[in-house]
Amino acid sequence: MRTAAQTAGTGGAVVPWWRNLISRVAGAPPAYTGTAILLILAAFIRPQLLSLGLLPLILRQAAPLGLAVVGQSLVMRARSLDLSSGGVIVVVSYILTSGYFHVSHVVAMLMCILLGLLVGAINGALIVWARASAVIVTLAMAMILLGIVIALSQFRAPGDAPEFLSDLATRRLMGIPIPVLLWVAVAIPAALLLRFTVFGRYLDAVGANPQAAALSGIPYLRVIFLGHVASALISVLCGFVLVGFVGAGSTTLGQDLPLNSLAAVILGGVNFGNGRGGIAGPAVAAFMLTFLFNFLTSLGLGEPGRLMLQGAIIAIAALGYSLRHR
Repeated sequence: MRTAAQTAGTGGAVVPWWRNLISRVAGAPPAYTGTAILLILAAFIRPQLLSLGLLPLILRQAAPLGLAVVGQSLVMRARSLDLSSGGVIVVVSYILTSGYFHVSHVVAMLMCILLGLLVGAINGALIVWARASAVIVTLAMAMILLGIVIALSQFRAPGDAPEFLSDLATRRLMGIPIPVLLWVAVAIPAALLLRFTVFGRYLDAVGANPQAAALSGIPYLRVIFLGHVASALISVLCGFVLVGFVGAGSTTLGQDLPLNSLAAVILGGVNFGNGRGGIAGPAVAAFMLTFLFNFLTSLGLGEPGRLMLQGAIIAIAALGYSLRHR
């Protein structure tokens, strides 16, 4: 018996299975195809990258970006974006490593969480109620936070990371790095939230058509506000992981994360303003970008060439996906 997917046109012609497969692959987010191509190339050119020794390390390296794309996905589905994560991470790094506040590590982490709530609330309030541009608001927030840390660093420089964070960043559970498990622990509830809750349906509606969502009684302003608060809190979590991973504080820690997370979300199939896209695609894209960075490094490509090639690949893939679904 023929299925609807196998029948096309008015003549009821049967579509060959291979054409159906090609159609599905072509319609998938670029992250899936790109990851498959990278893994195949690595298997022939740099098979050591796929070894049981290096692959978990690459996954651990991808965990901060994987966490960041969860927050970025939430705000992008609601026709917004968040570029303040770099500033939040720098402040988290300074609070945890400088000893400026003379508090215990637990209290310092609570201060970081409160910082995330404050930054998310300010971003959300300015974007929602002041109708300011999300790009300008979040970018300005990142610059303000970075400026504060640079000013404070003149009196007390960042120091070493708390020992327990460094231990968590390097420890494994059943052979899986703790940061990767933390990434999964955030991504799975976020995916369930988007798929099965009222908030997820509200995000879809706001992203698809904010005016229609408002007219139908959906509290779309509150949805965008909560998305920015959640994104800022996830940025704090990224800061915890990065500080433990690097082992020390820095005024440049996580500065490439906002743009990389934006690229990963687009490559993962979340187009700005269409209200569609899950968490799996951006997560795969986060791994793809990290694996690509390691693959190009293993080929001996210098930093300028690596950045240019990585940027060109991201731009071409995202442009092709957007044009195909327009």
